[in-house]
Amino acid sequence: MACVTTQPTRPSTIATPPGRPTEWVLTLSCPDRPGIVHAVSGVLAEHDGNITESQQFGNPGSGTFFMRVQVESHASRDELEAAMSDVAANFEMTWSLDVVGRPVRTLVMVSRAAHCLVDLLYRERDQGMPIEVVGVVGNHRDLEDIAEFYGKPFHHVPVNRDTKAAAEDRLRQLVTELDVELVVLARYMQILSDDLCRDLSGQVINIHHSFLPSFKGARPYAQAHERGVKLIGATSHYVTGDLDEGPIIEQDVERVDHSRAVTDLVALGEDVERRTLARAVRWHAEHRVLLDGHRTVVFH
Repeated sequence: MACVTTQPTRPSTIATPPGRPTEWVLTLSCPDRPGIVHAVSGVLAEHDGNITESQQFGNPGSGTFFMRVQVESHASRDELEAAMSDVAANFEMTWSLDVVGRPVRTLVMVSRAAHCLVDLLYRERDQGMPIEVVGVVGNHRDLEDIAEFYGKPFHHVPVNRDTKAAAEDRLRQLVTELDVELVVLARYMQILSDDLCRDLSGQVINIHHSFLPSFKGARPYAQAHERGVKLIGATSHYVTGDLDEGPIIEQDVERVDHSRAVTDLVALGEDVERRTLARAVRWHAEHRVLLDGHRTVVFH
């Protein structure tokens, strides 16, 4: 495993009061071996770092060690990066360094369902979710007024069989122009190509109901109602070329019974979808999610 640094190059938008230390978040993964925690904490201590939160996990199956540390320090980014580079090279680490709470530049993609978009925009504005929604992309115009209400630019990018390649080129253009770090498919009902999934690997989060693979296609809640399901749920995951099979970040369920109508299931389903997606997006933005092959390690 090569040493890779993935910290953002953009400056922090969070102002630190004069004289106060900056709070940093460091995440890393590497082959598991003795001495990793000692080496990392030693580097931080050498730079007057006060560790305020630390979590680690060693996966015996993959032989990989994962760590997330929040630390207060007066050291600059350049100083910490230089110090960490030597440790990272020694332990073959993939690592990143960022300012705690820096809003992650996010592009939200939608079709016609509004619940996930509205929830994310509300949480960004009123609940401190550390994202900055820099644009909303819709393959229909149904949700344009919601984007405008929250002061977000809306980009209409229609998609059909003949325009799919052009639509994805436009998406790549927006990701570059808007300096996008995260793409959220907030009930975006189009399939991304394998090439685009590879280009944005680890940067695209999706949400879908958890009836799959049992109830595919149109009207899944009606199909579930017909079969008398007792649980409905949602799964939020990173997008890969395998449809709805990327590394899972979060799942949630609601119990139902025979008395529930189809409309009840739809309402409950939308509720569980929005909160499951919100947790996944927040944890990603807080650098709490690390990829472990086809799985994720989530430090709560």
